[in-house]
Amino acid sequence: MVDIVLSCSGLERSYQDGSRSVKVLQGAELTLERGERVAIVGRSGSGKSTLLNLLGGLDLPTAGEVRVSDKSLSSMNEQARSQWRNRQLGFVFQFHHLLPEFTALEAVAMPMRIGGEAKGAAQARASILLETVGLGDRLSHKPAALSGGERQRVAIARALANKPGCVLMDEPTGNLDPESAELVLNLIESIDWSATAFIVVTHDPKIAARMDRQLILESGRLADLPRALV
Repeated sequence: MVDIVLSCSGLERSYQDGSRSVKVLQGAELTLERGERVAIVGRSGSGKSTLLNLLGGLDLPTAGEVRVSDKSLSSMNEQARSQWRNRQLGFVFQFHHLLPEFTALEAVAMPMRIGGEAKGAAQARASILLETVGLGDRLSHKPAALSGGERQRVAIARALANKPGCVLMDEPTGNLDPESAELVLNLIESIDWSATAFIVVTHDPKIAARMDRQLILESGRLADLPRALV
């Protein structure tokens, strides 16, 4: 039986530019199965980050629907959507978004604590996740004491904290030097994603080629990327 963790249908997003309505997405369609790794590419300004924000429930579409673990995000109020997002989705952005006053252990435990997990249990899982991403000796380090690549690995561990069905990544290596970027990519490939799907938005064809499936966002719609371009 196919286990669909995220889907969108007829997805549209428009913005007002003065008196003019600008359509960024025009009927995007996507179905993502558990364990899949999907890359989304497209030129700058094509709407990739807009799409990711809609898929993650950080923004709502002008038309169409996003379903996460078979629940429509648009049908929920903001509080319910935030709670569902915390349980079902993980996020890794181009910038790590780690709060400077929290240690790596506290940062990874935070989504679990927000979800109601007891402090001891949350920190125990956070410790295991940080070991998994190669940072078992950095538990008490704050962001200022971590390299760029280490911060992004903390962000990946944090994204996995609540065992989400899907992780959304927006240019996860965009701010890293080539060596650190390669380490992060190797880490992504080495993690057991059998229980989790993920989408990575990227400009880098090398990253896209390492995913299971490649899509391109053009004219507001998603399509399979021609093999010649992968």
